Amino acid sequence: MTTDLTVAAWPGLTPRLLRTEAETLADYTTAGGYGPLDDPHELLDTVTASGLLGRGGAAFPLAVKLRTVRDNGHDAGGAVVIANGEEGEPASVKDRWLLRNRPHAVLDGLRLAAGIIAADRAVVYVSDAAAAHCVQHALGELSDEFGSTAVELVTVAPGYVAGEETAAVHVVNGGPAKPTDKPPRPFEEGVDGLPTLISNVETLTHLAYLHQHGAAEFRSVGTGDSPGTFLATITGAGRPPALYELPHGVAFADLLTLHGVSPAKVSGALMGGYFAGLLNRDILGATLDHETVRGLGSGLGCGAISILTDDCPVAVAAAVLAYFDRENAGQCGSCFNGTAAMAAVATALRDGEATEDDVARLRRWSVVLRGRGACATLDGAANVAASLLAQFLDVVQRHLDNSCRTCKSAAFTAMRPYEVERLEAVMAV
Repeated sequence: MTTDLTVAAWPGLTPRLLRTEAETLADYTTAGGYGPLDDPHELLDTVTASGLLGRGGAAFPLAVKLRTVRDNGHDAGGAVVIANGEEGEPASVKDRWLLRNRPHAVLDGLRLAAGIIAADRAVVYVSDAAAAHCVQHALGELSDEFGSTAVELVTVAPGYVAGEETAAVHVVNGGPAKPTDKPPRPFEEGVDGLPTLISNVETLTHLAYLHQHGAAEFRSVGTGDSPGTFLATITGAGRPPALYELPHGVAFADLLTLHGVSPAKVSGALMGGYFAGLLNRDILGATLDHETVRGLGSGLGCGAISILTDDCPVAVAAAVLAYFDRENAGQCGSCFNGTAAMAAVATALRDGEATEDDVARLRRWSVVLRGRGACATLDGAANVAASLLAQFLDVVQRHLDNSCRTCKSAAFTAMRPYEVERLEAVMAV
């Protein structure tokens, strides 16, 4: 089943990333895009001053990544940059939307990143067929914007682990979309053995905005530690999904109002796609910035937030853990077995068949299994399990007593919880 996607900017915000229509090269250059990169060092200083954090999930400072790969590339005799548009989180849609609707902004950010790190090669890495088509068309419109940097499009079959940074490197190097052991990390040794910058496409689009408008304008919205805007995919609560451009620091309660959801009906939220775990009603008093959400024991991640109203948190956790069990790379025993074990307990709990001992095992696994796989899939599963037990202990107890009326009547059993499938939309500015 597909549903329409609402795309809108925060009321009163002049959109930075969203626009009403898919852009052409003429649109983008007329608005100031593809301006000359006169001084890569000066742009790097601008990125540092802006405080731009990565929008792929980890919120790592972009300036640090750029500087590290640039310096490593000087020593290695070259560098590579990858625009990562393989959106593995089913509850997120922002990267596909940008690639389909703002491919030139993404490519401009890629061009600028390549210039800063003196990359010989630039790659756009995607799995969405429509996004790949739009990027290929946009590349065909370009002439010498990338200078001597070779730029190419690499496609991959979609999958949760396919967007992991070492999996992306593996694919570009001709291998399967499987994460590899670290070290070395891509910034040390990536594509063709060269230091490689892997940056989310939203992050690169913000870089293009920075190049045009500067650090002060970038920081004119947001908070001190979470400057600028971010794209938030909002699902759940029985509402059609939406993609909003929000200033960091907006109140979650105000977002509910924008989205048409009564706070009285909200029991919590699934944060950061599937990775950052569950939060209870404490989220109603929070603002959406990294420092505040981190203080609640969760994270903004890729900006995907699923609002829980009628769906039981235990059933949601069971569905997400079952997804991790199906989608793990199958190459690390701790992850292969750990996700299966946690999914089995959560499913038994949902069905009123788990025991106190089962819950104790789930709690222990959520601690001891962290950091054991080649990628962060097992960490994501541990986050979901740990947050369920920490945030919804009363609901867990009802399931131990087999007294959850919600799950007895119609348990939430989605294969890909809160998935966003369709992107046709008109933006409401």
